[in-house]
Amino acid sequence: MEELLPFISEVGFPIVVTLFLLHRIEAKLDVVVNSIQVLPDRLKE
Repeated sequence: MEELLPFISEVGFPIVVTLFLLHRIEAKLDVVVNSIQVLPDRLKE
């Protein structure tokens, strides 16, 4: 267990940053997907 704590402290910060960035990218991807789905209807107009 004592060897595991330094590993968690070294790797924990990059994991948190990665999860935060993935959450932000997911929200933006939802907008892109919605725009692509609406595009055919807009092209018909």
